[in-house]
Amino acid sequence: MKGVAKANILKVKGLERQAMEDFLVAEEPLEIRLGFEKEGVRHQKSISVTMRTPGHDAELALGFLFTEGIISGREQVKNIGTAPVRWREAKENVIVVELAEGLEMNFKKLERHFYTTSSCGVCGKASIEAVRVQGSFELPENQPVFKAGILHTLPEKLLNNQSVFDCTGGLHGAALFDTAGQLLFSREDVGRHNALDKLIGSAFEKNKLPLSNVIVLVSGRAGFELIQKSVVAGIPVMAAVGAPSSLAVELAEEAGMTLIGFLRNGQFNIYTHPERVIY
Repeated sequence: MKGVAKANILKVKGLERQAMEDFLVAEEPLEIRLGFEKEGVRHQKSISVTMRTPGHDAELALGFLFTEGIISGREQVKNIGTAPVRWREAKENVIVVELAEGLEMNFKKLERHFYTTSSCGVCGKASIEAVRVQGSFELPENQPVFKAGILHTLPEKLLNNQSVFDCTGGLHGAALFDTAGQLLFSREDVGRHNALDKLIGSAFEKNKLPLSNVIVLVSGRAGFELIQKSVVAGIPVMAAVGAPSSLAVELAEEAGMTLIGFLRNGQFNIYTHPERVIY
């Protein structure tokens, strides 16, 4: 299964031990490069190195570039592919997003070197203002509306579609649902921000943005970077199985997003804009 690695372990229970094989979530670096034209010559620039679970790498790259404000539309992307590298085993860990000819790039957005890890989506950013990416879409006021009973059903649906988590127990998931509680699609990754970038990147690739009539559910906590990415994609409602941070609540309130936390075991907390939930 893609995204899964194997390891030989020694399992200890009480005073008994047993040698056995275990399954681990795969974690490998992905370098995202941007290909662009300048004065008639094609160039490449390394934009980010992120630790991710292999799979849906093109979506991850597109989602990352879009939510960071580097690209704004699918028509700006000419091609996506792996790069020729010196070591064959590294080929699948370098992806190049080639921009369309004649596209003017704002290189000030590229001055900051992006380095993200599986535990933090905003590492290296000097201030809150540096990560307040201007949203491309206005969130719809008071819409969409979700029934509380439907919200209670979403965590189990997400869990049932996390095949790698079911095998390893070691990664995050993100999913989009419609107002009837139907799962539209989901993604999983060792990094919570990567799972969301893959989700948004998939919608970006299919020209389905803004995601203005859905709810996004994340399997862990709702951090600032997840709110930021969702707002940029036009998502009006986010729910998290875990807790939100204070900065996440602040940004959700400012953006007009409904933020729900601790969605599990038949209960949840609404932190901002409760008008989108009915009972």
